Amino acid sequence: MKVVFVLFQTRWFKSLVTAILIFILIYLISITNFIFVPVGAYIAAIAVPIIGAGFIFYVTNPIVNYLEKHKIPRIAGIIIVFLLILLVGFLLVNYIAPIVETQFNKFINNIPNMVKQSKTVVNLWQDSQTFLPEQVLDYIQEFTNNLDTYVENITGFLIEFIGQIFGFVFSFFLIPFFLFFMLKDGDKFVPFISQFLSEPKANSFKKLTTSINHTLASFIQGQFIVSICVGVMLYIGYRIIGLEYSMTLALFGLIMNFIPFLGPFLSAIPAVLVAFFQEPMTAVWALVVMVIAQQIESNFISPNVMGRVLKLHPLTVITLVLAAGGIAGFLGLLFIIPAYAVLKTITAHFYQEWKKDQPQNEQNII
Repeated sequence: MKVVFVLFQTRWFKSLVTAILIFILIYLISITNFIFVPVGAYIAAIAVPIIGAGFIFYVTNPIVNYLEKHKIPRIAGIIIVFLLILLVGFLLVNYIAPIVETQFNKFINNIPNMVKQSKTVVNLWQDSQTFLPEQVLDYIQEFTNNLDTYVENITGFLIEFIGQIFGFVFSFFLIPFFLFFMLKDGDKFVPFISQFLSEPKANSFKKLTTSINHTLASFIQGQFIVSICVGVMLYIGYRIIGLEYSMTLALFGLIMNFIPFLGPFLSAIPAVLVAFFQEPMTAVWALVVMVIAQQIESNFISPNVMGRVLKLHPLTVITLVLAAGGIAGFLGLLFIIPAYAVLKTITAHFYQEWKKDQPQNEQNII
């Protein structure tokens, strides 16, 4: 009997029981998912406004805090921030959006000519390469025959991407309301929850929320500043080399830069293709512009703006981005890294709390 009792007290047995209970809980949730359907629908309905307001909150909250430190009432600071947002929106709608719309429509209308040129180039190159193996020639022929399909897929991706952007924009009318109360009462959330907890748990909760807030703020603010800098550098570089659709391609690069690691490579593809059909040498210069912009960003801007707050290994980033892209598409690419960083912060916090509860001689076993 004593042996059985000792067995029950071992760490591996407790871990096994915990794992079994987690799987039982997952199974029970799966067979009672009808209970959670309304909850999921509610979360989906408010997800876009909350995420959008949260993103803008982390970008604008430092401005409100700065104004408050300089004796400006918080409400007045929030009004100033909203006026700045309206000013930025006015400039975008009246000066940038028309240029982007014109360039994008011109690009869509020019796609058939680009396809025709590419087929001609491939056929000329194929005729001059008589020494190539037959399998390679067959592959080139198959690629040429299916070029229209590939272009349609790329165009479909661009249209779907723009559709998702407009879907976000359509839900943005709720964002100002969420943003206002986040800026006004965001600092009251932790004290409100802490009053229902014991002092040790309240302190632990405050520490956890501070870590999560620091992680999200570092990522969102840093990524926002870095992406703006990259977009401006790309636009200047594209204008210098005379690349067509420079504003549209620079904005595409700005948005893609929100995708860690893979974003710069994804943004380079359309720029190089457009430059190649404009003038082959321009494609080389477009690639040079991309490399220079990314080198400046990775060596000077990101280290000073974001530092190493997230502490994510590049292989981890690549794995997460690829998996999220396959599961959730473009939205998964955008949100997987901050979601993983928050989950890592939460796990590390509870692991440290668990270690403090262990006997002194067992804290360094794992």
